[in-house]
Amino acid sequence: MPIYPPCGDRVDWRSRVKMRRKQSLLVLGLILVSVMALFPFAWMFLTSIKTEYEAISLPITWIPRQISLRSYIDIWLDSPFALYFMNSMVISSTTAIISTFIGALAGYGFSRFRFRARKFLVGLVLSTQMLSGVLIIGPYFRVMSSLGLYNTRTCLIIAFTTIALPFCIWMTKGFFDSIPKEIDEAAMMDGCTRWKTFLYTGLPLVVPGMVATFLFAFLLAWQDLLWTMSLTSTESTRTVTMAMAFFVGEFRIKWPTLMASTLVGSAPSIIMYACLQRFLVAGFTAGAVKE
Repeated sequence: MPIYPPCGDRVDWRSRVKMRRKQSLLVLGLILVSVMALFPFAWMFLTSIKTEYEAISLPITWIPRQISLRSYIDIWLDSPFALYFMNSMVISSTTAIISTFIGALAGYGFSRFRFRARKFLVGLVLSTQMLSGVLIIGPYFRVMSSLGLYNTRTCLIIAFTTIALPFCIWMTKGFFDSIPKEIDEAAMMDGCTRWKTFLYTGLPLVVPGMVATFLFAFLLAWQDLLWTMSLTSTESTRTVTMAMAFFVGEFRIKWPTLMASTLVGSAPSIIMYACLQRFLVAGFTAGAVKE
């Protein structure tokens, strides 16, 4: 006569089986998504270490027959790629610093002060993000040309700052909204001015949010191509993204060189994201409040 486990044990065993199935399906799904996300980078790397002949030969070879690092050497020796890289670093870092600091000032003001049409101004600032960049490139070109700033790093820094600043203001306002106002009042009762309260009380409490804002502004300036091509014309102000576009010729594409420059150009943003990921997640979580 078969002996069955108690009913409660059977229910518990079935629930554990269902849970393991769900976990297995979740892990399988995550693996598939990771493969889809990492496959382009793996393909770029494998192409960058091929010879130019093998990169365009048919049938396609997944694993290089002969590993060659010539493409990585060519981007530094045959072109002023170091200058392009430095231009991108200077422009993106300066844009991120200015946008984050001014955005923090404006976000703190919108969060802590009550004045007429405050909500309207906040909405107006955010609504500027709805404008396509193509629509305002022409006016920017005319203004920068009349000011003598065309084809300069300053021109690109001003342009990228004006693009990133509205969203930075909106983000930092949400971060400051998550901080109780009683903390500011306690600091001012201890003798701090409003400026010192902002610097020594407000900013340290929103460091994760500031990091998220900085990373957003940096990546926006780093990966831009349209504004760079419209507001610059010489190699002295060319950026990494613009340099990649010039590896695509009219009759010939240097695939290994293009892939190598793409990987090198992507390295700063990938490294920054990997190092600041903890602050980035905490910043987005801290700013997820509704007034």
